[in-house]
Amino acid sequence: MSAAPGEITPRPAGGAGGLRRFVAAEHSSALLMLVATVAALVWANSPWAGSYERLWGTELGIRLGDVHRTLALREWVNAGLMALFFFVAGLEIRREFDMGEMRERRRVAAPVLAALGGMIVPVLLYLALNAGQPSAAGWGIVMGTDTAFALGVLALVRGASARVRTFVLTIVVVDDAVALTIVALAYTDEVSWAALLAAVALLAAVLGLRAAGVTRGAPYAFLAIGVWGATLASGVHPTVAGVALGLTATAYPPRREGLRTAGARWRLFRMNPTPALARRTSRSVIDSVSPNERYQHLFHPWTSYLIVPLFALANAGLTLDADVLARAVTSPITIGIVLGLVVGKVVGIVGVTWAAARMGGLPLPLPWAQLVGASTVGGIGFTVSLLIADISFTGETLADAKVGVLAASLLAAVLAWVVFRLLAWLPDRARTAGADRLAPPITDLADPVDPDVDHFLGDPAAPVTLVWYGDVECPHCRHAHETVARLRRQIGEDLAVVFRHLPLAEIHPHAQFAAEATEAAGAQGRFWPMLATLYENPAGLSRQDITARAAELGLDVQRFGRDLDERRHALRVERDVDSADLSGAAGTPTFFVNGRRYHGRHDVPALSAEIRRLLGLRAALHRAAAERAGGRRR
Repeated sequence: MSAAPGEITPRPAGGAGGLRRFVAAEHSSALLMLVATVAALVWANSPWAGSYERLWGTELGIRLGDVHRTLALREWVNAGLMALFFFVAGLEIRREFDMGEMRERRRVAAPVLAALGGMIVPVLLYLALNAGQPSAAGWGIVMGTDTAFALGVLALVRGASARVRTFVLTIVVVDDAVALTIVALAYTDEVSWAALLAAVALLAAVLGLRAAGVTRGAPYAFLAIGVWGATLASGVHPTVAGVALGLTATAYPPRREGLRTAGARWRLFRMNPTPALARRTSRSVIDSVSPNERYQHLFHPWTSYLIVPLFALANAGLTLDADVLARAVTSPITIGIVLGLVVGKVVGIVGVTWAAARMGGLPLPLPWAQLVGASTVGGIGFTVSLLIADISFTGETLADAKVGVLAASLLAAVLAWVVFRLLAWLPDRARTAGADRLAPPITDLADPVDPDVDHFLGDPAAPVTLVWYGDVECPHCRHAHETVARLRRQIGEDLAVVFRHLPLAEIHPHAQFAAEATEAAGAQGRFWPMLATLYENPAGLSRQDITARAAELGLDVQRFGRDLDERRHALRVERDVDSADLSGAAGTPTFFVNGRRYHGRHDVPALSAEIRRLLGLRAALHRAAAERAGGRRR
């Protein structure tokens, strides 16, 4: 993005960019959680095994006047720190509803139904082995999918596309929401209604602060601690409070007005660097980003790199001697968990998706082969499963449940790796089966390209269209101009390019005038040559310099000058700016590839890889369609 003194161009939280950063953190978290799990198992089976339980059983208490609460160290991790983990999960759920795949409710119906099927079938399988027994209380263990491990496994396997990762994330989001609701409703023995009403009242106060536009963190932190404490006192598991608080934080792209205010205050501070202006500038910069993204940026690293590994260290320590393993092999708890997570998830997700597509007419979330691969990942139930196991059981039954969770997660991870390896060997027809019934990708570009209005390089009917919002005075856009030229030489006629104006006039004083000048040149059929010469010679953007360039291009200079004097093309530039605002493009350059916001690197290899991926998918679909048509003729 264009970076000049006074410019504030934070990246938006939603869409692929937010997903990319979320997934990247989860990959690293999965590795740390795996290390912590192994460390816990080694510790619990070492000569120092006694110290493991002594440490995590240590009681810690907090007293405020007459109010006193004492919990074991493991419970502080599970009920306290994990509430922060589920707060981040709530943020992710809210972001997906505000800006992600869930913002189109009909589109998300199939993944949500698949997630529910992937929860109901495992529960039925578990209860089939445990019905009528005290062990039936553990039915909630088989419902969840672990975010970090699931996304971490997808990072290690080949063939898992961005669409697969989005689908798995949707499954995880639904799993977390339903599982935490189940914890609140089904795993609470006694409820203190007074404390629960106090938690609800404090949560309402949080919503009131949001409605009033309060952005400072201290009031929210004070109320959040109150919500957590009241929920704990009510008897409801306090992780539910974390999800509820996360759902209150709205997500939206940076707005130009907020960015202008931040830039203006930065310039005031640059001229008069006082502590008061420093605070105002800092606050305006922070306020230009949605609270959802601010909180994710602040808390997600802590939950991913500290809290979740600490949870694994505190809960995965299990004595794996011969007696424990022999009992687990025949335990209906262990068998039910393994069967529910490894088999039930696949049957539930794929089966309900088939029924929704066949009888409900809903679009498929993924081609069938990739859907099977994604459903195997759903069997990795580590975090939520261990949490519910700890709530449901004690002693030997808890050990049986932990063995089942660990075994199921390992089997599901191995199965996912095998399935995705096999997908690479399938013929196009099998690999793309069902692709013709997919929902079209969500379009981030609010104003669709129009060959009669937009400036096109290439064939408007090309399979890939790259829309570029740029500022003629932006140095990064100058590099983008070179990148686009090289892309066109590489890709050829399969790529069409559209340029739209996004002059950042508060940063680049000549940007608006230069944009109108390119439009004036465009009125004489020379838009692209004028744009190229301005990018190639950025030193002079004055009226005199641009007029000289117009003469060099052979334009009617008098007509060109009249157009500029009368600002005949100002509305045309404003139309592009409005479309940028509606599309969430706040900085330059911003790219959209076939209507989807592109969040990768702005270099030739990265952009070329994305374009060739789309072209390769299109070619595979055409080959599969041809194979099916040939089969029908035979």
